[in-house]
Amino acid sequence: MALAGLAMGCIDTVANMQLVRVYQKDSAIFLQVLHFFVGFGALLSPLIADPFLSEANCLPANGTANVTSGSHLFHASRVQAWRWSNQSLSGLPPQDRAGTHVSYAFWIMALINLPVPMAVLFLLSKERLLACCPGRRPLLLSADELALETQPPEKEDASSLPPKFQPHPGHEDLFSCWQRKNFRGVPHSFFAIHITAALVLFMTDGMTGEYSAFVYSYAVEKPLSVGHKVAGYLPSLFWGFITLGRLISIPISSKVKPATMVFVNVVGVVATFLMLLIFSYNVVFLFVGTASLGLFLSSTFPSMLAYTEDILQYKGCATTVLVTGAGIGEMVLQMLVGSTFQAQGSYSFLVCGVIFGCLAFTFYVLLLFFHRMHSGLSSVPTQDKALGMESPECYQR
Repeated sequence: MALAGLAMGCIDTVANMQLVRVYQKDSAIFLQVLHFFVGFGALLSPLIADPFLSEANCLPANGTANVTSGSHLFHASRVQAWRWSNQSLSGLPPQDRAGTHVSYAFWIMALINLPVPMAVLFLLSKERLLACCPGRRPLLLSADELALETQPPEKEDASSLPPKFQPHPGHEDLFSCWQRKNFRGVPHSFFAIHITAALVLFMTDGMTGEYSAFVYSYAVEKPLSVGHKVAGYLPSLFWGFITLGRLISIPISSKVKPATMVFVNVVGVVATFLMLLIFSYNVVFLFVGTASLGLFLSSTFPSMLAYTEDILQYKGCATTVLVTGAGIGEMVLQMLVGSTFQAQGSYSFLVCGVIFGCLAFTFYVLLLFFHRMHSGLSSVPTQDKALGMESPECYQR
């Protein structure tokens, strides 16, 4: 699991960074598409695994009384861990043993993912970037050399090359922007933008992880006491509306600025958690609030990524900081909410959500402040670009 997490973290960071660097001003749409498929995969994978899970093995051997009392999630996990440590698969009845082929789900997911590395290898081969073929020069580099050979000495700058021969941003060094020479004379607002944007995603992505992990446990506890089967639909409903929200955000992102989308998302998250807290005894509103929360959280990550890179002129450097901050938030907030849930009861689940939502809104306001400060310290052309106002030539085809 650690190796899988490491690999997925690298894929997440590089994919977001390359989309920003290659498509730049148009990256908001492509980021929404990317994260739509992230949500779609999160919705699809449990459905693939479900037929291979045995319901008979999800309960302790001596009944359900102890599982449904107290904190359901934590007590059930302890009972299940104790049971599997004292009973092997060979000791299970035939009907139970037939329902424990969880490995089939992993094989199916592996086969579904297999075309991805094959496609990447094909692209690397077409671009002549494979390490196993050192004698073959990359196509883009040879084109640049050809262009340089045909240009007079005073026009050898890369910006003077024809468009088809200009260096492709996607093939630059991924970490070139973190070289020490690039930080000389950089204003403090540059670093403040990175930190506050990462903190916004720390909160919003953390809320996505902790809500999907603990909404079931909250529903089955008092005062709601929802049935286990009905409560099981809540995480699926949450991820389903995240996927739907990201699909809706694809056309919206071409019309609405990323900063506006983030503002609407953060305010919507705070309002939804407050309503869930007010109507905490209403089961129907729990389902409505879960769907609403999924919609508002759905496009926060890609929109924040596009907005921050827009401020910093699409260098791709902020993407690594933002993705890392979001990943840390998913890890830390789940641990924090889990321990609070166990110690203080189910009501703390919604209180934590309100607190995290208010913190996300506060950090977003700070980001707007640092954006204004950064634009004021920049030159006029740089300021115009950071604010999304470019010359009319950019609209000519």
